[in-house]
Amino acid sequence: MNKSKVFQWSIVAALAGFIFGFDTVVISGANLPIKELWHTSPLFHGFFIMSMALWGTLFGSIFGGIPTEKYGRKKVLFWIGILFTISAFGSAFAQDPYTFSFFRFIGGIGIGVSSVVAPTYISEISTPATRGKLGAMYQFNIVFGILIAFLSNYFLQGVGGTNDWRWMLGVLAVPAIIYTVMVMGVPESPRWLITKKNNLIKAKETLLLIGVEDADAEIATIIKSNQQESPTGKPAAFFSSKHKAIIWLAFLIAFFNQVSGINFILYYAPEILSKIGLGAKDSLLNSIAIGGTNLIFTFVGLYLIDKLGRKKLLLIGSIGYIVSLAMVAVCFAFHASPLVLMSFLLIFIASHAVGQGAVIWVFISEIFPNKIRAAGQSFGASVHWVFAAIITLITPFFLDDKYGVFKDNPWPIFAFFAGMMVLQLIWVITKMPETKGVSLEELEKQLIK
Repeated sequence: MNKSKVFQWSIVAALAGFIFGFDTVVISGANLPIKELWHTSPLFHGFFIMSMALWGTLFGSIFGGIPTEKYGRKKVLFWIGILFTISAFGSAFAQDPYTFSFFRFIGGIGIGVSSVVAPTYISEISTPATRGKLGAMYQFNIVFGILIAFLSNYFLQGVGGTNDWRWMLGVLAVPAIIYTVMVMGVPESPRWLITKKNNLIKAKETLLLIGVEDADAEIATIIKSNQQESPTGKPAAFFSSKHKAIIWLAFLIAFFNQVSGINFILYYAPEILSKIGLGAKDSLLNSIAIGGTNLIFTFVGLYLIDKLGRKKLLLIGSIGYIVSLAMVAVCFAFHASPLVLMSFLLIFIASHAVGQGAVIWVFISEIFPNKIRAAGQSFGASVHWVFAAIITLITPFFLDDKYGVFKDNPWPIFAFFAGMMVLQLIWVITKMPETKGVSLEELEKQLIK
């Protein structure tokens, strides 16, 4: 196994996650300035400003599987870099909320498609022993992008006066362009070449580059798996009874990811922190602490995912979620000190990074057969993003300083998230299979009855 080649290509594909993370969170620094500049109402601000990128992400995640299957993983990885670049420049120079929303939507499409194609590509070029670690690099890059976005927002505050937010959004063009150039050097997925193009010669070349010792045997195994998935040779139906179990697995891990409250906290971090007595500048600084904790514990998840396995990490994360979210709710309810509340928020972030953060994209990319992997990744990602968009859209109704239902004390929100994580713990214990160290073709045999 040529580990350096696989690692290099996985890193390049995973860089889509860096732009994903940066673009997702950079809006938190522009949230209040844009509200003041364009005097947006809670409904307009929630839909057009804060959640528009997420609606684009939802669109990209739903339909991203189509070009990924038709044109290949590499071409789609390249074009999402173009979308990110256009979005960065367009958002930075927007002169009205509608133009701004349009370019945020474009960037969201790039995020949605990246959450389909990057994990799919990485899972298809890695081995059972390294798939978890390499797949989790996508999440690591998301988290790294989040931290850099928080840092960027902090250091760019005051650079452009009332136009600070334009600099915050526009700087994303730099990594987007670098990524677009780098992705041109990665090869196409050998599994896609075999499954969709029947290009065995090119697939063999890539497998040999990766370092597979017996490329012909590997090709034979992939072909046999494809034949078992669709014996008649017709395209495999995604929503069929034999896929019911894996579809539910993908749905539930994506659903629980968002009802943990992770995007709620990341998107509205400065606003939430200001409600515990921290000023605007302190809130941005503490947002960096959230991003730093996320990064450190993502390293932990990256290290453990191929050692302990996916299920154990989710068990650990679920327990951490429940304790930390319940205590955040208690702290808000009884007006605990900002330091105590902030401590439990950081425990929540650490629990997410080790559990759901490290596992979700790896797990979804593993459980579907070769012929429907991109469609399965698209399904799981779209479930993830539809709940992320809904939560982001309705948050202003709960937090808005004038009209928010919980504008004075948001403790019921955190209590709700804690209750959802109790359900996740039950699901992990009773229904979630372990996928550590099993080949993609062998997993297909185990999960498709």
